[in-house]
Amino acid sequence: MSPAPAGRPRGGLSRRQVLTGLGIVLAGGVAGRAAVSLGAGARGAATRAGVTRAQATRAWVAQAAVAQVTVAPAGNAWAALAADLTNRQLAGQRVIGSYPGLTPPASLFTDIENGQLAGVIFFSENIASEAQIAGVIAQLRQAQAQSPVQLPLLMMTDQEGGLVRRLPGAPALSEKQIGQSADPVGAAAAAGTGAAQNLAGVGMNVNLAPVLDVYDKAGNFIDQYQRSYSSNPAVAAECGQAFITAQQQAGVAATAKHFPGLGSATKNQNTDNGPVTLTLSMAKLRAVDEVPYPPAISAGVKLVMLSWAVYPALDAKLPAGLSPVVIGQELRGRNAFAGVTITDALEAGALGAFGTTGQRAVTAAGAGMDLILCSARDAGQGEAVTAALADALDGGQLDPAAFHAAVNRVSALRAGL
Repeated sequence: MSPAPAGRPRGGLSRRQVLTGLGIVLAGGVAGRAAVSLGAGARGAATRAGVTRAQATRAWVAQAAVAQVTVAPAGNAWAALAADLTNRQLAGQRVIGSYPGLTPPASLFTDIENGQLAGVIFFSENIASEAQIAGVIAQLRQAQAQSPVQLPLLMMTDQEGGLVRRLPGAPALSEKQIGQSADPVGAAAAAGTGAAQNLAGVGMNVNLAPVLDVYDKAGNFIDQYQRSYSSNPAVAAECGQAFITAQQQAGVAATAKHFPGLGSATKNQNTDNGPVTLTLSMAKLRAVDEVPYPPAISAGVKLVMLSWAVYPALDAKLPAGLSPVVIGQELRGRNAFAGVTITDALEAGALGAFGTTGQRAVTAAGAGMDLILCSARDAGQGEAVTAALADALDGGQLDPAAFHAAVNRVSALRAGL
């Protein structure tokens, strides 16, 4: 996506005139921070101004680069576009897809062109080289240019550092190595900058990092791969905040994970493989595991990924990512997170008792998850989820107001990338 030249976007109008005409309101000066909302009347204003929504988005990106824009969803943010979308297209705005191998299937491009997918997650098997994946991302963006939803796709991967990297290069250090370094905060900031530059270099705009889990025993599930900064929650909090701040300043959205924390999971307690119950007390959850989240949220972290473990202190029956209590009360209520929530892998073994792919997605969406991560390397998984969400919206199983609020948050995130 090419940003418009600084000063004046295409069409001879000032950037502020274009954005205002499209219902995009800037609160604050160009040099300061801004809140942005996409309001009603966008289609008509775009036509009258001779500026397409895609061009306005490019102008917005140029503005954001100067203004260091913070995106805040507004009540009317989705109204103009949503009126023209089918429920299936609306549902697609909450779905992240995936595919096997190096070449995306034709169906993935079709889903994107039809406005039925919000983004794509990439794994090592999708990446042969930086040039190759950059070419794939360029093709996906070309498909998105044909979509009725003229917002950037969410192009994401797990680039945590150390052993968990999908792209070669930065950040080379693992979180544990950063936490044990002479200057953990400085090293975390450098890692965040490096990750952002690496991802942005191939066209990705979301990193599913950093891990904010606070490990409690050496060699346990999260520590065995050096994915935790520290067993000290204060160190994990400082490092996580530094990573998030640096990465987002460099233009790539950060994802804090796995709320409320997997730091107490034993070596073999892996939610990818089966159900996990973490029986730590409410006091420990809040005094240790959740400690890194308020600093991350105050730093403006764009996304939070929830764990698939069950936490009886919060909800004795449902995994965190399916629990309205954990999502709505603990994360959004107690921790005041207003950004985008994203599930962990929908195909995880921990969800074996929660029905089909579609049933899991509907339960997650109803509980308050904004984005559903379909990471089975199967484009059909994302299509099944989109269909299930659309059917649930049609049938009244999912509340329309809450559904639109979720799409609002996702759209605001996309508009800022």
